[in-house]
Amino acid sequence: MSLSLYLVATLLTALSVGFATFAIFRLLTGAGIGGEYAAINSAIDELLPARVRGRADLAINGSYWLGTALGAAASLVLLDPDVLPVALGWRACFALGGILAFAVALVRRHLPESPRWLLLHGRVDEAEAVVARIESEVAAATGGGPLPAPAWRARLAPRRSVGFRAIARVVAIGHRRRAVLGLALMIAQAFAYNAIFFTYALVLSRFYGVVPESVGRYLLPFAAGNLLGPLLLGPLFDTIGRRAMITATYAASGLLLAATGWLFAQGSLTATTQTLLWSATFFVASAAASSAYLTVSELFPVELRGMAIALFYAVGTAAGGLAAPALFAALIETGERSQVFAGYLLGAALMLGAAAVAAVLGVPAECKSLEQLDELPDVRRKEAN
Repeated sequence: MSLSLYLVATLLTALSVGFATFAIFRLLTGAGIGGEYAAINSAIDELLPARVRGRADLAINGSYWLGTALGAAASLVLLDPDVLPVALGWRACFALGGILAFAVALVRRHLPESPRWLLLHGRVDEAEAVVARIESEVAAATGGGPLPAPAWRARLAPRRSVGFRAIARVVAIGHRRRAVLGLALMIAQAFAYNAIFFTYALVLSRFYGVVPESVGRYLLPFAAGNLLGPLLLGPLFDTIGRRAMITATYAASGLLLAATGWLFAQGSLTATTQTLLWSATFFVASAAASSAYLTVSELFPVELRGMAIALFYAVGTAAGGLAAPALFAALIETGERSQVFAGYLLGAALMLGAAAVAAVLGVPAECKSLEQLDELPDVRRKEAN
């Protein structure tokens, strides 16, 4: 449903007849993206083995940047007035996004439903069928022998729905430390990312004289750095551990962001060197941002995991997606590099602050099943029973 909403709204954006309809269709697109983050991150964590959950989650979230690279490459062609008229080129870009979403929707039909979700909704036979299919595939891939028996068992209480009151109680009382950790990580990465990525074209055009139709050329290496970061650093989240890697990636991102911002303020960079330094910075920051989604999706009880992701995504987007672009647009409008640098320092401070929170409140979730991480407080356990 979330992907379908994104697909339809993106295609409608290509048919916009004015700014009002364009804004409405982008609003609907954003709603689809928000639902997508909640739904797919829940599915990832509830279907993957604990020993590879970290690297797989980071790789899948990082694949966002493969789409960014494809979009940037397409814009170099579709926004070229020698290829398409200006009035049609931008529409073709949005239409292409809808077509790609349709291809993903066809693939997603093969995604199994989470057996945990099925059990919690009383659909035991369907859950058994999903697990039996997975076990048969694993047995065939490992030589066809019997699989080892589970080392332990967990008891789940089926519940048709979970109200907002129960969610608020769990997040604000039962898992207060995890809620603080999730909010710190989500707000910091959202602000840093939106501050840089959504104003990148403005910086290139205002301070380096890059024409709009050439911006895609500079987005390609930026997207490559963001894509490679989670792929190469992801395995370390399962081996070295969540707390150490989250702390390290957030701290390194903050320091690199501040250093690159200082060089920008000194006028020491060109459009090319600025892009290369941002690519290096967000090689690390992309892994950090993906780990924020991993954290909020694996540290909360299964029956409200989707809602927890949605809550933290919404708060992080409100802080970063709304505040950061508006702030940086105003700073860039001044034409003063020092003003923009002050904004970069704010983003760096948020990343360093989140690193400190992760160092204190981080949970060693590596190689643990979701049920092992689901330490329900007594008040909620009684309510469930």
